[in-house]
Amino acid sequence: MALNFFDQFMSPTYLGIPLIALALTLPWILYPTHSTRWLNNRLLTLQNWLIGQFTKQLFTPLNVPGHKWATVLISLMIFLITLNMLGLLPYTFTPTTQLSLNMGLAVPLWLATVLLGMLTQPTHSLGHLLPEGTPTPLIPILIIIETISLFIRPLALGVRLTANLTAGHLLIQLIATAAFVLMPVMTSVAILTTALLFLLTLLEVAVAMIQAYVFVLLLSLYLQENI
Repeated sequence: MALNFFDQFMSPTYLGIPLIALALTLPWILYPTHSTRWLNNRLLTLQNWLIGQFTKQLFTPLNVPGHKWATVLISLMIFLITLNMLGLLPYTFTPTTQLSLNMGLAVPLWLATVLLGMLTQPTHSLGHLLPEGTPTPLIPILIIIETISLFIRPLALGVRLTANLTAGHLLIQLIATAAFVLMPVMTSVAILTTALLFLLTLLEVAVAMIQAYVFVLLLSLYLQENI
């Protein structure tokens, strides 16, 4: 049977039931919940400190009305980081390699920022479609270009996350397959390939965290333009 490298991106099913819902609910079970004690344990203290640092980093440039989105965006970033990291484990499925899921996250949040701007300050939001000082003959062309770029934003969010994770998983599988095939033939080359695989895995851990952060960071920038 021929090996298909894209089989790992198929949504797993059990008795015809898609298991992607189980994969989406698993991250929330892994995190410790707050207790009624006055003092938290070390794990909760570290978790709260990290969340506080992420929140400060994301929302310091934003205006005060944008701080209402802190819970949504920070929860989304933690959710994406956990999904991406769990997907690097052997024999697991990464839901964020599915473009449909990423678009389902990107489109509603992007649309919410646009609608928020249209409701609170429509003149300022529509002003982004036409830069100040534009020559009169170029006004229709620039409005069309800016409108297209506005509607491409959620597509870019979803495709960026999907493409980066898919490429990383494919590279890991290709190099792992090469190391496995070369082991009985050229052991020294196989060992070097395994070392390269280890370094690539460390890189993918960084990519998993960075892409989740970039996804939320861009959403916060879109929010900043509309508040």
